[in-house]
Amino acid sequence: MSKLIYLLSPLKKEGTISLPMISFSLLTNKIDFSVCDTLMFTSKQAVVSANSIDKNWKKFPCVAIGSATKKKIEKLGGKVIYAPQKFYGEVLAKDILNNFTDKKLLYLRPKEVSFDSKAYLAKNGINLEEQIIYETSCVQYALEEKPKENAIIIFTSPSTINCFFKNFEWHKSYIAILIGHVTKEHLPKVCRYVIADEPLIDACIKKAKEVKIR
Repeated sequence: MSKLIYLLSPLKKEGTISLPMISFSLLTNKIDFSVCDTLMFTSKQAVVSANSIDKNWKKFPCVAIGSATKKKIEKLGGKVIYAPQKFYGEVLAKDILNNFTDKKLLYLRPKEVSFDSKAYLAKNGINLEEQIIYETSCVQYALEEKPKENAIIIFTSPSTINCFFKNFEWHKSYIAILIGHVTKEHLPKVCRYVIADEPLIDACIKKAKEVKIR
């Protein structure tokens, strides 16, 4: 039988059933670049949001967390000077301490983040400027829109996990495909899961097609 692969990202991809869990909205109409000489992005949505607000962000070198973020920056005309693909949370903060103590970093971020980089760096004498430029909200679904049994469900962020469980209960026949280890930390332990080989949606889809349904 053909696999039922549900993609919870707002993006639509061939071979999957689109079930977007999050929507995005801007929270400001300006960015204060006077406090920085380098920008930091941890998601491609932050790059898209910055580009919608003020295209002058392209004048600044960028630290890009994740390959998808790096690709989006470069596609929109920005310059990436550093791109640690697997650095998140405390590890990322330590890396900033090691490499960017001489830079004035501005972190253009969503309203909610999984790790408080600013507070961690402040403890070590580094001032990370932040500006919240967008937020995510959960999409609401009716119970009858719940994924069918034996579904393979692709979670592309902690937010998609949070919003999924606000809408639906987990079924024991489901298999979760996770975009990375940070996302795994937010998945309930009762869930069966597999982590994609790369933190990319296409890699998640590839893994979903390889998974055997029991």
